[in-house]
Amino acid sequence: MSRTTRHWPWIAAFALGYGALALAVDNEYYQLIMTVVLVWAVMGLAWNLLSGYSGLISFGHAAFFGLGAYFVALIQLTWGISPWFGIPLAALLGGIAGLVVGVPTFRLRGHYFALAMLAYPLALLYVFEWLGYQEIAVPMVRDAPAAYMQFDDGRVYVFIGLGFVIAAMLVTRLVENSRFGMCLLAIKQDETAAEAAGIDTLAWKLRAIVLSGAMAAAIGGFYAVVQLVVTPLSVFGVLVSAQALIVAMFGGVGTVWGPVIGAVTLVPLSAWLDAEFAERLPGIQGVIYGIAIVAVVMLAPEGLFWKVRDIVRRRGAGAARVKPAAAAARLVAAGANGLRVGDERAGRTVLSVAGLSKSFGGLKAVDDVSLEVRQGEIVGIIGPNGAGKTTLFNLLNGFIAPDAGEVLLDGRSIVGKAPNRICRGGVGRTFQIVKPFRRMSIADNVVIGAYVRADGDPHARALAAAAIAAVGLSDAAESIAGSVSNEQLRLMELARALASKPTILLLDEIFAGLAAAEVEGLMQVIRRLAALGITIVIIEHTMQAMVQLVDRFIVLDHGAVLATGSPETVTTDPAVIEAYLGSKWLENA
Repeated sequence: MSRTTRHWPWIAAFALGYGALALAVDNEYYQLIMTVVLVWAVMGLAWNLLSGYSGLISFGHAAFFGLGAYFVALIQLTWGISPWFGIPLAALLGGIAGLVVGVPTFRLRGHYFALAMLAYPLALLYVFEWLGYQEIAVPMVRDAPAAYMQFDDGRVYVFIGLGFVIAAMLVTRLVENSRFGMCLLAIKQDETAAEAAGIDTLAWKLRAIVLSGAMAAAIGGFYAVVQLVVTPLSVFGVLVSAQALIVAMFGGVGTVWGPVIGAVTLVPLSAWLDAEFAERLPGIQGVIYGIAIVAVVMLAPEGLFWKVRDIVRRRGAGAARVKPAAAAARLVAAGANGLRVGDERAGRTVLSVAGLSKSFGGLKAVDDVSLEVRQGEIVGIIGPNGAGKTTLFNLLNGFIAPDAGEVLLDGRSIVGKAPNRICRGGVGRTFQIVKPFRRMSIADNVVIGAYVRADGDPHARALAAAAIAAVGLSDAAESIAGSVSNEQLRLMELARALASKPTILLLDEIFAGLAAAEVEGLMQVIRRLAALGITIVIIEHTMQAMVQLVDRFIVLDHGAVLATGSPETVTTDPAVIEAYLGSKWLENA
């Protein structure tokens, strides 16, 4: 049974319970509150689809909400088009608006993105006021009012709103448990690692804002029908975006239940307090939302859902085992599952670098570096701190553009290509500081890497399982990455790179923080990877291990190649000893 299927009973139970409560309520004001709860639940889900899953905080969802509200009201007022048709058209308009907003705005990061998103609803507020639409009343229809979504019984609106919520929850669940959702979560947790794993981050973020904008515009259209009056401040105001954000953050971001929990809790509470105390305490509604968000930020930064889930998981957590010693044998089976690169062209040049240079201001980080790497080799790049090793890796997989030089992968230039395209071309990467997607399981982390080569989710899962077995993490596959040891994180990141079936692996200080026995187990895995035909370039300071592991060294000093050759040749080179190894190396060798 899939995770989506398992959630059907809970969604159905919520729908039945809320529907039964609506049938029991005959007070018109309470019926309106129940409808408004559902409006903000959908608006929270819309915000969550973008910000909750991708981590890009939006203060501008009122732009989509307001466009939907005005669109539905104006087309009925002007052309007599029913909201039954107007709301789907509003969703289409919201999706288009999301694309128009996303293309320029996704160039920004962090608070710059949030502030840019805030500008859109504020601009639209003034535009609609300037156009003379300070107040638009939805026309009342006397003949066949149901055809225009107008009902005497307020409970009908509750059930229509409930339909919107169920649809939004199901869409969110489908996204959450698909490649779409996993890519967004990866972007949220570490966009650099997501790009290195082959995720086209811009494309997935654009898909998210289109779907999010469509959902927000649709519920904005419904809100106009319920309220009967639309004003710029009521649909484009800052509080509209803030309320969507607050209900999602209070209940839990990045989950289908968070916005629903937030709306069901906060909207009735604020409405009751406003009705009871507004005369004596004006603005009490805003105060409640403010207190709620401060409390959540302090006590449960990701919301109630995640706080409760983490407590439950900690109580039920068991120790997961790592078996790197057995990994070498498992790699033979892994090769049979499609991880083997093949040796039909063994010895060919996989990576060719010529005249590669990069400066940062007056600092020459990489200076006219040229090198070649052949299939199946294990090449070690060594040198003192600041020699340019990690900068060289960043140039090779597209995180930095070179000032000069050429990089050929299997004879094709990769200079100027995005990291995700270079990954798809056959370059896998691990990082000096490990970059897990901490909220995901080890298995899901590795699936992210497998999507580059998979033709569907089952294929991605199969590739991931093979890669996980290859590094000896099968027993820990369902452990959450944020709760495992450094050794497991290093192995997981290697498996994630391996699952993309790379031609060449760039390993940046993969032994960092590992004990001697752990280093030995990981060395066995790396040797077997090379036996499968995977070419490996490794940066490392653990020289005793590197001498045993690599076929050839490339020594960098001040960004330039100082020496190349076998471990025996390089470790006895006086220039290398002076620049990097030191005289004690000869004494201990």
